Amino acid sequence: MRAADVLKMPLYAAELATGAKSFRDNPLIGSRRLNEAGLHAKRIKLAESMADSRRRRLEHLLPEADRAAYAKDGFIATRNLLPEDELAALRKEVETTRFDAWDMRQGNAVTRFVPLPPSVLADLPHLKAFVWSKPFQNGLRYVGSTNGDPLVYLHIVMTNPDTKRKADPQTAFHSDTFHQTAKSWFFLYDIDDAEGPFTYIPGSHRLTPERLEWEREQSLSACGDKNTLHARGSFRLAPEELGRLKYPEPVRFAVPGNTLVVADTHGFHARAASKRPSVRVGIYGSLRRNPFLPWAGLDPFDLPGIRGRQARFYMAQKDLQFRLKGKASHRYAGKILVTEPSKF
Repeated sequence: MRAADVLKMPLYAAELATGAKSFRDNPLIGSRRLNEAGLHAKRIKLAESMADSRRRRLEHLLPEADRAAYAKDGFIATRNLLPEDELAALRKEVETTRFDAWDMRQGNAVTRFVPLPPSVLADLPHLKAFVWSKPFQNGLRYVGSTNGDPLVYLHIVMTNPDTKRKADPQTAFHSDTFHQTAKSWFFLYDIDDAEGPFTYIPGSHRLTPERLEWEREQSLSACGDKNTLHARGSFRLAPEELGRLKYPEPVRFAVPGNTLVVADTHGFHARAASKRPSVRVGIYGSLRRNPFLPWAGLDPFDLPGIRGRQARFYMAQKDLQFRLKGKASHRYAGKILVTEPSKF
């Protein structure tokens, strides 16, 4: 162990009580000896128990049918969410407005993120109404088991499998982290099955005996895994392991526009490989907090003056990282129309 790691040991120990997940960057989380003794398994079990407890206090946010769908499958899908006139007005705002945008390239795919802070939404009444609507907000809060303020973006995925770049790493089935967490996508336009739809393995959000044993096995060697994302706690699932974990066939969300999907991305999910160049436009939300908190509310990001600004803060952090280090996962693309080709 490096001397620097010894000095940082109190910090590494404190991270065990947070959502820290990297087996490579934290020598305690990545310790084979500690994980043989059950460290990773105990963190997963405690996180799930705490999430269940918080979620019971949030049952008023969703109707019983949606809660049952989540409990069974790990996702909630709602078609025909908006009246046609509202959908048309929302699409027009998204299509005709120039937004500050940040692009993230991963292999042959570029994901464009457009933060939607209050200053942007002030001039876009239909987009503002959707972002703060109960179906969008409450689904994230219930699935994420926290009554907090989500990250919200316009979310554009541009994929071109015809290039010679590496494959999009998001096409591998993976779990975002060791605890239950929420993401949502409101698809503004139809998603064709050949264009890489969101894909989810039903029921994989729950901790079965098979899943717990699989997680334990991964924890023993994850710190040295050649896949960086796996080593940093976003475990990848090989296709041949589906049967071992007794999971059903994945569901592919080739859905019509005007569909809202909220999913627990502790469950295994992927962006299916696109068979042709495609552009997918939607409104995206993400909600993740410390999984070991006993309370469901008291989110500091939900305070006046901060509420709705998390996404913009995050991109400011990426801009600073680029200025200091010359590289960042997200690069500022300019003030552009959302479907303009990426320059990265």
